[in-house]
Amino acid sequence: MQRRRFLNKSGIGLGSLFLSGCGWTLADIRGNSALVYSKNELYIYSWAAFVDDRVLQQFFRATGIKSIANIFDSNETMLARFQASGGGGYSILYPSSYMVEQMIELGLLIELDKSKISAFDRLFPRFINPPWDSENRHSLPMAWGVTGLIYNRTQIEEPPQDWDYLWRHQQKLSKRITLVNDIREVIGAALKSLGCSYNSTNPQEIQAAYKKLQALKSAIAAFTTDGWKTQILTGDLAIAMCYSDEGNRMVRENKDLVFIIPASGSALSIDNIVIPKTAPNIDGGYTWINFISQPEMLTELCQRLSFGTPNKAAFELLPLQFRQNPILFPSQEILSVCEEIVTLDEKTNELLNYYWTLLTSS
Repeated sequence: MQRRRFLNKSGIGLGSLFLSGCGWTLADIRGNSALVYSKNELYIYSWAAFVDDRVLQQFFRATGIKSIANIFDSNETMLARFQASGGGGYSILYPSSYMVEQMIELGLLIELDKSKISAFDRLFPRFINPPWDSENRHSLPMAWGVTGLIYNRTQIEEPPQDWDYLWRHQQKLSKRITLVNDIREVIGAALKSLGCSYNSTNPQEIQAAYKKLQALKSAIAAFTTDGWKTQILTGDLAIAMCYSDEGNRMVRENKDLVFIIPASGSALSIDNIVIPKTAPNIDGGYTWINFISQPEMLTELCQRLSFGTPNKAAFELLPLQFRQNPILFPSQEILSVCEEIVTLDEKTNELLNYYWTLLTSS
């Protein structure tokens, strides 16, 4: 997701890729417009990692349904725009685990008819009956990954090992650091650097994380989930906070880039497919879910778009080199210090929003 972008190997040049920060348009991946819905059209709201022009064309050839994908760069952006538009005509959404839980609480998602979906039987045990969605009633896990730091080894003398690197080297790295545009990720990383949980609800800990980020603010070039890519390739940026799927794609394209998972731990994200209650094409939504979750299709997508799959059958079809990729499939030792971001109480969310506004607007 942005979390989530694809490179040349998908058939798209770098020039097209880096329009993404401006709300890119690519074939049937486009911005909202006056929409007319039919059973032969399917509107998707997704992280960019999970859709590209090729998969939309494959879906059309297989089903006769024309799919149109809009891209979001954070769960909060997705929810806000979805609610503001009354559902926006979307029949498929890709929220992360904590956002699934929030959308269930808000009554926004249908309960999936499992007789229409075959993929649940192929999940690894850890993705079955998750805490954010009991018995997977509303969501199918689609992908997972971790948050980390990517850096240009030609721009940095001492390789980073943990989050505190940003603070210890902020003078040398001034205006050459970017953090993702995501409340929970950024404040969570600061909490982790203080020895606290990503999911802390302690007001004193959250305030301490804000103050720590405020001390770093002058060195931060931008809060961007997507816009760091061109700059780190050209050397204008030295280090960026990003997600493992993006990190893997960039490392694969440039030998000077290195992705690390901070030693103290980071966020483990699980992204899911859901169907909203406002979906105008529920049948088309089920068709998309079954098409995209075929083991062979997932295996192709994992390699082309670079993400980890919770589908055991698809994982077993991946080449050994891909299954052993430590960026996409970190060791259990590393995962043991990572945390899934969970839904927090309203009071804590208000506090986080307050500090985030102060941080990003000052």
